[in-house]
Amino acid sequence: MIKKSISILALSMLIILTSVNVISAQGCMEASSDEGVSIKGYIQPQWEYWQTTDGADANSFTFNRARIAALGNIPYDISYFFMIDFSKFKSGSPWILDAFVSYTRYDWAKVTFGQFKSPISLEQNTPCQSLHTIYRSKVVDELAGPQRDLGAMLFGGTADSKLHYYLALMNDYQKNYEDDNKHKSLKGRVTYSPLDFLQIGGSFGYGQTQNDSDVDSLMNIKQRFGGELQLTFGNFLFQSEYIWADDSGPYTTGGGCDGAPIEHHTGGVTRCGFFAQAMYNTSWNLQPVFKFESYDADNSIDDNSETIMTFGLNYFLNDWTRVQLNYRYKAEQALEIPNDQVVLQVQVKF
Repeated sequence: MIKKSISILALSMLIILTSVNVISAQGCMEASSDEGVSIKGYIQPQWEYWQTTDGADANSFTFNRARIAALGNIPYDISYFFMIDFSKFKSGSPWILDAFVSYTRYDWAKVTFGQFKSPISLEQNTPCQSLHTIYRSKVVDELAGPQRDLGAMLFGGTADSKLHYYLALMNDYQKNYEDDNKHKSLKGRVTYSPLDFLQIGGSFGYGQTQNDSDVDSLMNIKQRFGGELQLTFGNFLFQSEYIWADDSGPYTTGGGCDGAPIEHHTGGVTRCGFFAQAMYNTSWNLQPVFKFESYDADNSIDDNSETIMTFGLNYFLNDWTRVQLNYRYKAEQALEIPNDQVVLQVQVKF
């Protein structure tokens, strides 16, 4: 393997989905415009092959996600969304992903209350069934989380407006748990599309959080800043995102799409990273994808960044069925280890 030196890329962007529907605007599945309840979901069986440090490479069949959701609208101007994941490979048992109620009468002052995705990050708020690569970027998994959290959000914009905003007050603890202190985090995002092919935006997060049940433990002053960019030319799509993070106290690593375990750490840390990806929709229902990531887990340490390059191919059998093949080449700047992956996933939506 070849070692790489990375220069930090700082770009700005916007969220992919700008639907007026409150549910799709929060990075979940799209709801029907009709009144009443709809049942939707998707499954993602997959096969993985990965290298190990002891040379004994391994492979396994698994489920990335197996989800079902109830969603809909109630007269007047009320929508709701409830989703459960049944894949034990993610949590060990079925668990609640989203559960929120929204008031949507005013286009520029909609309100959501419950558990939903944090408004930080382009890729975090891309629905899992619409990701262009099988796994999200490491910088997003590590720095934009917790991916889902309890709180309230004010947001606005329409399908035709160039500007969208999201402002949320959240526990910033972890999904399905109440926090045990008075502190909350403020998170937000503003996106703007000055031209038909260009979308830019940024997001932020600031607050005090506590990572365990001891109310006397040290608090973490948590800061996040991100920039995003999206360019669309016909069948060509380019996306990029940069996130900077500073934690003054206990912090976590891990989690995210690739199933890495969540670990708790003491002390403070400053981290950052970016990704850039490009893809092209061909006339044969094939979509080649290339993604480049760089992540620095501690800015105070030299030669500490990690590079991940994903070479992907997506094949769309129809509107509901997709096959994805990804080769993930990983290179550590300090000491490179054998940990590349090949992942094959089949997705069916219903």
